[in-house]
Amino acid sequence: MNQCSQPYHPADATAAATEPRAAIATSRFSTHALAGNAQMLAWRERVGHVVDVLPSKQQIAERFRGEIDRYSLDGMMFTDCRTDEIVLERSVARVSTDHRRDYVFQLFVEGEIGNVTGMHKKRSAPGSVQGIVAFDLNQPFRVERPACRLLSLFLPASIVEQELRDGASIHGRILQQGSPLTSLVMDQMAAIAREIPTLDPDSAANALNAGAQLLIAAFRKESRLTGGGRAALQAAVMGQVRRYVEANLHQGDLTPTSIVQALQLKRATVYRWFEHEGGLGAYIRNRRLREAADELVRFPHLQVMEVAYGLGFQSASDFTRAFRRAFDMSPHDMRLRALDLQHSRAAP
Repeated sequence: MNQCSQPYHPADATAAATEPRAAIATSRFSTHALAGNAQMLAWRERVGHVVDVLPSKQQIAERFRGEIDRYSLDGMMFTDCRTDEIVLERSVARVSTDHRRDYVFQLFVEGEIGNVTGMHKKRSAPGSVQGIVAFDLNQPFRVERPACRLLSLFLPASIVEQELRDGASIHGRILQQGSPLTSLVMDQMAAIAREIPTLDPDSAANALNAGAQLLIAAFRKESRLTGGGRAALQAAVMGQVRRYVEANLHQGDLTPTSIVQALQLKRATVYRWFEHEGGLGAYIRNRRLREAADELVRFPHLQVMEVAYGLGFQSASDFTRAFRRAFDMSPHDMRLRALDLQHSRAAP
C-alpha cells in the first residue's frame, strides 16, 4: 500500500497489453457472526494497520456492528464500510513510529463525519456534517464518529502531491454536502462502490483514477487554487516557505517575520495562504512540535529538554504545555507510547 505508483493513463495501453495488470486484491470482514463481547476487539484488530480504535469498556462488552469490503490495486485502496459509533485516532506516537505516508479521502454516504480534532483548523471550519473529509496519514488526527456508512479512497502521496503540490494543506479539510462538485464526487464514488465487485483490473484502475482526480479537483477548488497560473504560483510559494521552515527548524530566530524578510514575500499574502493551518506562526510551532516528536523517538538517549532546546523552545514548561496542547499527551508519555509500539511490532 505504501509503494507509490503512477496513475493509469490511456498512453500506458501498449505496456498493459504485454504486461497484464495484477488482479484486484479483495477482502470482506464483518463482526456479525462473532460473539458480542468479541466484536469491538475484532474490529480494532482489523483496522489497526491504519488507525487505532479507542473503545470504551461498555463498547467492548456490548455488540458492535462493523462491516468492510476492501479492494486494493495499483497502490490504491478503496473500502466500503459501515460501523456503529466509534472513536478513531492516529496519535503523534503512531505517526512517528510507522511509515504510512499516503492520503485518505472519506465520503460519508450515510451519517455524518463526526468531530475531527488533532490538527489546527480555522475557527470557521465545519463541525460534524455530511460530506467528505481528507486526511494526510503523515499527520495526527482523532475522530469521534457516529454510526455511519462511508467510502474511503487511499492514495499514494505521489499521486496527491503531483496534482496538489501542497498536499499536506488538505489535512482535516471538509467538503460539505450540497455543492454541485461535491455531489458529483459523491455520485461517482457511490457508482464505484456498486460496480467494483464486478470490474476487471483495468476497468477498476480507470474508475479509481477517475475518482481520485475528481476528489483532488474538489479539494483544490475548496483550497481556492483555481486557475492554472494562480494555483501554480501559490503552490510554489507555499512550497518555498515550507522548505525554508524545514531547513531552519533548529534555528531559534525562525519566525514569520524572518521568513517573509528572507524570502522577500508579501506578508499579508503568505499569512492568508497559511490561514487554514492556524497561521504561519502556528505552522512553524506545529512543525517544531512534530519534529520534536520524531526526535524523541529517533534519539531515545536524549533528554526531553535537549530535544526542546534544539528546536528553539526556551523553557521546559513552554515546550511541555505546547506539546500537550497539540497532541493531548506529554512529551514523556508520547515517548513511552512510541517505545511500546515499537516493542509490540518487534515481538513475535
